[in-house]
Amino acid sequence: MSYLISTDHLSKKYGTGTVVNDLNLRVPQGCVYGFLGPNGSGKSTTMKMLLSLVKPTSGEVHIMGEPMNRGTRRKLLGRIGSLIESPPGYGHLTGRENMQLIQRLLNLTARQVDQAVETVRMRDQMDKKVSNYSLGMKQRLGIAMALAKQPDLLILDEPTNGLDPAGIEEIRELLRDLATAGVTVMVSSHLLEEIDKTATVLGILSGGEMIFQGSRKELFAASTPDVIIDCSDPGHALSLFNQDLDGRLAGESVLLSNINERSTAQVVSSMVGAGIDVFGVRRDEQSLEDVFMDLTKGGGL
Repeated sequence: MSYLISTDHLSKKYGTGTVVNDLNLRVPQGCVYGFLGPNGSGKSTTMKMLLSLVKPTSGEVHIMGEPMNRGTRRKLLGRIGSLIESPPGYGHLTGRENMQLIQRLLNLTARQVDQAVETVRMRDQMDKKVSNYSLGMKQRLGIAMALAKQPDLLILDEPTNGLDPAGIEEIRELLRDLATAGVTVMVSSHLLEEIDKTATVLGILSGGEMIFQGSRKELFAASTPDVIIDCSDPGHALSLFNQDLDGRLAGESVLLSNINERSTAQVVSSMVGAGIDVFGVRRDEQSLEDVFMDLTKGGGL
């Protein structure tokens, strides 16, 4: 597989504290890579190291097959668009004037700028001062600035922050369209549902370490959903289980955690042998948030 971003044993320490530890990131070309993790897990620091805004304590960053270092930094950043933390833009200038500044600084054509503005659907807002923009409009302008140089890689930190549901849907479609067009997108977000609808590859950080990386299907396979057993006497059923089983009552059912198929069959057999009627056995449906909370031990975003 061709990786547009790869890191090898990437670490960042501040004093005695480790923010990112031995990170081996793999972002395939042409995907939307959803970057998730609780607050303080190291997502923003990692993105800044990818962009050479923060110097790693150890390890290496490779972008498009080349190491990110002092000699390659300028060339590589010319092929990367980014929106990290607060959206850019001078409030006393209009959106159009801000984009004209980007055009001059990056030596872009008017067509490149117009296309970026059209992509984020801001054409009718460009003559307003940025100070009068909503946060969502500022986010879109920031993405337009990042897209203007037609990058091969787009790195976005919370791009849907401040957007209404319609705006979130537009950004979601935009990111998917960009990936279809060949742009690799790496996006962090606290909106798990949006990442679930947008990303084709997921990476989850916890405590500065990568605890999962792969497709959505692989992520759900890495987590074991609870088993729910509907039966005639859940209290009696629960008393049959040995201490190795993690079980609890859930209404008229018994809920078992971290149990495989073979052990589930043995539990059901024991219940039937004890005269308990079993009406149904099923795995609990899981959302991305359920799996995330399971893997990060309940860590919030």
